[in-house]
Amino acid sequence: MNLVRWVVANPVFSVALTVLAYAAALPLHRRWRWIPPIVAACLPIVAVLLLVREPYADYNRGGSFLTWWLGPATVALAVPMYRHGMALRNSLPKLVLIVLAGSVVGMATAGLTAWLLGAPLPVVMSTVPKSVTTPIAIEVCKELKGIPQITIALVILAGVLGASFGPPLLRLVGVKDDRAIGAAIGSAAHGIGTASLVRRSEMQATVSSWAMAAAGVFTSLLAVVVRLFLR
Repeated sequence: MNLVRWVVANPVFSVALTVLAYAAALPLHRRWRWIPPIVAACLPIVAVLLLVREPYADYNRGGSFLTWWLGPATVALAVPMYRHGMALRNSLPKLVLIVLAGSVVGMATAGLTAWLLGAPLPVVMSTVPKSVTTPIAIEVCKELKGIPQITIALVILAGVLGASFGPPLLRLVGVKDDRAIGAAIGSAAHGIGTASLVRRSEMQATVSSWAMAAAGVFTSLLAVVVRLFLR
């Protein structure tokens, strides 16, 4: 068992397990669209860690290498923004207001819900950046003295829920404009939601990419205000 735990804690094994689990989850998602691949990929990883009773921190020695690539992947979303930048020029002031409002509401509702449920302050602060992409959310969480592991879990949950149910709910309430859908998904479901829009509409993905980046900036600035308020 000690040998097994040593292998699992090895960074190479962690990276290989993560990549293989996600690769196995993609066919499931293609067969059953309602299964988010990121959730399906987590299940075998969690099962292995529970089986050998390996702490997440040990597994994350390798996982952190993959987390680092979230930064370059996020920057790559600027490509569709460049393609349709001129088409969005006239809508930019409205989009700024929409994303700013979405960032404020997302941070306030998350923190207020955790506080009303009796969560301690570090947990409350961990919920605040749940709507922005993981690299930014982690830094905001640290600025607010939160718990990064909780923030990462909430970021993934927000992205999965936004990608799975966001567009249908928006259509249900009568939101059909591609720019409005993109702004809503990008400011609430960050990269996971944006990636889900690539298959639907390039304009939605473009606006969502811009909204995700803008939401990251607004959330970072608002986090400074929250931090000063708590002093």
